[in-house]
Amino acid sequence: MKRIVITEFMDEAAVDGLKDNYEVIYDPNLADKENELFGLLETAHAIIVRNRTQVRDKLLEAAPNLRVVGRLGVGLDNIDIPACKERKIDVFPATGANDAAVAEYVITVVMMLFRRAYLFFTEMTDGSWPRTKLMGNETSGKTLGLIGFGSIARETATRAITLGMNILAYDPYLPDDHPAWVQAEKVELERLLKEADAISLHVPLTDETKHLIDKEAIATMKKDAIVINASRGGVVDDQALVSALKSGRLAGAALDVYEVEPLTAEFGREMKELNNLVLTPHIGGVTIESNIRVSAVTAQNVRQALGD
Repeated sequence: MKRIVITEFMDEAAVDGLKDNYEVIYDPNLADKENELFGLLETAHAIIVRNRTQVRDKLLEAAPNLRVVGRLGVGLDNIDIPACKERKIDVFPATGANDAAVAEYVITVVMMLFRRAYLFFTEMTDGSWPRTKLMGNETSGKTLGLIGFGSIARETATRAITLGMNILAYDPYLPDDHPAWVQAEKVELERLLKEADAISLHVPLTDETKHLIDKEAIATMKKDAIVINASRGGVVDDQALVSALKSGRLAGAALDVYEVEPLTAEFGREMKELNNLVLTPHIGGVTIESNIRVSAVTAQNVRQALGD
């Protein structure tokens, strides 16, 4: 019987469905148990991962029979794609299955940061009544800049348009005649950074996108702009962003992904000083509904690749 090792959390129904035809080893914390994981992979034919499991040389060397990698999500920066191709290992991301979840996350934090009042819970419970101080902004009439205009960004644009927002998008890889451009004005990055009231990242982490939003990029933005990164840690220079928030160079930000995950204690303490920053633990694409969809798509991909 072929063996599937699942190293991070997955919908239980999808896991149980795989058990009908395969030997399934499921431990949602297995990504943190390297020795145990490598031992299980000696006879594994497939591995299912999220973003914490590093599918690179050491893991691949420990899995001589590996033929399939199922990714519970769409990001592939934790998977050595060339090494997998060389070993004839198929890699299947769950493309499209969590688009709605990420889009709703982006819109939620945009509204939170524009309105501002939702970030002052402590002051309220301490007895303050900062009513005039917390007069925020509406989304209607504001400009949302989307860096990258793939399927998640398009889902975000659809929701933003219903709120009355204008959409600018930068994506040099999307053809000019692609029908998606009906939703947005195609612009160069420099114009987007200068004109957008809210900027949301929707790009993979590559050599080209590493620190795409750095000190220099931030310096070209409006002082009342906000930045949202629910794409990949490292696309934004986190330290430069925090410095800009502290100095008042930016109005606010939301981070769901980070250069170092989890946050270091030192960097965490630095962020605690800010009341214009939303932090979440890499859950932009994770809802109850999206987890069911992502798990089902991944299970089906692995099942088709392995056969019986």
